[in-house]
Amino acid sequence: QVQLVESGGGLVQAGGSLRLSCAASGRTFSGYTMGWFRQAPGKEREFVARISWSGGSTYYRDSVKGRFTISIDNAKKTVYLQMNSLKPEDTAVYYCNVVRFGTMTSVYDSWGQGTQVTVSS
Repeated sequence: QVQLVESGGGLVQAGGSLRLSCAASGRTFSGYTMGWFRQAPGKEREFVARISWSGGSTYYRDSVKGRFTISIDNAKKTVYLQMNSLKPEDTAVYYCNVVRFGTMTSVYDSWGQGTQVTVSS
């Protein structure tokens, strides 16, 4: 059974930084794409960024390009999201999931507890 555990969220002022982590377990992820999603209050969950398991390919939603960086540590089975120059509109619960190849959609319908990111103005 796949387990994805997010951590690293918190409260930060606009312009600040946070680093999120997603620890994956329960299966072999080699060859898969991992991604981050977020859900703000009253809004639908949206794609943020994805990375191939090799780390060689990344893709971001336009609003976070140049500010967020996704990375992966294969040995630790952990995916990271470095978030810089945070804005109040980045406030959301952030989740990780396996991403369907070449898309911005998640593979699994079930989600972990996520990690709350709150950016104050």
